[in-house]
Amino acid sequence: MEGFDAGHTGGAPRRKPRRLSLLFARLAAEADGRITVAEIVDALGDRSFAALLVLFAALNLLPLPPGSSAVLGVPLLIVAAQLMYGSKRAWLPRFVAEKSVPAEQFRSLMNRLVPRLVWLEKFVRPRYWPFWRRRGDRIIGVMSFLLAVVVTLPIPLGNWLPAFAIALLGLALSERDGLMFAAGSAVSMAAALVIAFVIGAAGVATQAALGWMF
Repeated sequence: MEGFDAGHTGGAPRRKPRRLSLLFARLAAEADGRITVAEIVDALGDRSFAALLVLFAALNLLPLPPGSSAVLGVPLLIVAAQLMYGSKRAWLPRFVAEKSVPAEQFRSLMNRLVPRLVWLEKFVRPRYWPFWRRRGDRIIGVMSFLLAVVVTLPIPLGNWLPAFAIALLGLALSERDGLMFAAGSAVSMAAALVIAFVIGAAGVATQAALGWMF
């Protein structure tokens, strides 16, 4: 999946684009037949953690069939756990890595995702990164893992805010952007409050229903 730039006339391999939106657009343009999760990870190279967090989280923000959140949440959990434990490169087990989609379907998803990502990237750049070395990676891994747990839960409309928070944290990680990390943290706290409210309300409603029945 490495490929060469269509407009490049020399023999040297092109460099991977800095922006994740360009990386995803290029990956979609080069897809042929079916594209596997393993091929996506290989194409992302040393930016695999940030890119995979953004990719799988952002897909949860698109209108997808019921149950998709649980499926997309599994790779998020795996990637976040590896980031949390300080792995240098993302690795996915075979049952995830061998999953594939038709290239046209992947391009359709990217056509919906990339424009939204381009808009978000207008606000992302290297600045005010508060962490020393890989400490920030681990912190984002912990936060993303906890949020990914929520994404996989069957809570009505409960996965949107956690998925959005993970996408923001992934963007922050990709550019070492302290302000985007702050935004992702704020959305994470908002998601925690919303989920706590939903669970609390469900508990109260259940108790009321049981009291009425018995």
